[in-house]
Amino acid sequence: MIKVVGVRFKDTGKTYYFDPQGIDVKAGDVVIVETARGIENGMAASGIKEVPDDEIVPPLKPVKRVATKKDLAQIEKNKAAEKEAYVVCLKKIEEHKLEMNLTEVEYTFDNSKIVFYFTAEGRVDFRELVKDLSSTFHTRIELRQIGVRDEAKMVGGLGVCGRPFCCSTFLNDFHSVSIKMVKDQGLSLSPTKISGCCGRLMCCLKYEQNSYEYLNKITPRVGSTVEWGRNNRGKVVDAAVLTGNLKVMPDDAPEGSIPVSLTRDEVKLVKNK
Repeated sequence: MIKVVGVRFKDTGKTYYFDPQGIDVKAGDVVIVETARGIENGMAASGIKEVPDDEIVPPLKPVKRVATKKDLAQIEKNKAAEKEAYVVCLKKIEEHKLEMNLTEVEYTFDNSKIVFYFTAEGRVDFRELVKDLSSTFHTRIELRQIGVRDEAKMVGGLGVCGRPFCCSTFLNDFHSVSIKMVKDQGLSLSPTKISGCCGRLMCCLKYEQNSYEYLNKITPRVGSTVEWGRNNRGKVVDAAVLTGNLKVMPDDAPEGSIPVSLTRDEVKLVKNK
């Protein structure tokens, strides 16, 4: 077992483990840590804890210190500088006539690097832009192309449900969402109804998928043959997966008859569709 402290660099996102090096770090503390990108600031997602060795990806980077008042002032200064750099970069992109959309700018804590996040439909030759930005800011510049889901996570907004995006509030990682989930849940295949603001399938389709998979297994499908009561047999003409309510047309019912209302617990499946 190894003592670690979990640190996040965004309000939502992955938690990375660092070596506390004997420093008393509590959940919620702003900490200064050493990373592969340089010295950065983050927030302790947890206090010091022990984790198995196989959960660690060596080498474990150290926590330098819990942020001091001077450090916190530097963080605020960096945030202001990020806004200025964003405006400058937008002008540079326009000057170089590049087809890219700037999403966010991020300074490392020690100002050793500025990262510009952007989206684009294809590959972008931004070498001249990097040179221009380097001569403007006199530090290392990194341009990182991200996907539309990452952009939604960074920018935030309101979903069709009227609540803030799941990805920008509590989701640490993006779920794999497929069109199969849409079909399993009996939803419309219209892209406008099943897509989030990012244009991809809504993350929330994943939340109830396990329940739908189970209910679909125990609920007779439309067209299935079922039996109920004493020697009654018929075909399912409508099925509500969530409630378990079925409408069954008896085999011996005359033409124009109204289907019988039953529940999945009242019938026995004879032949599934």
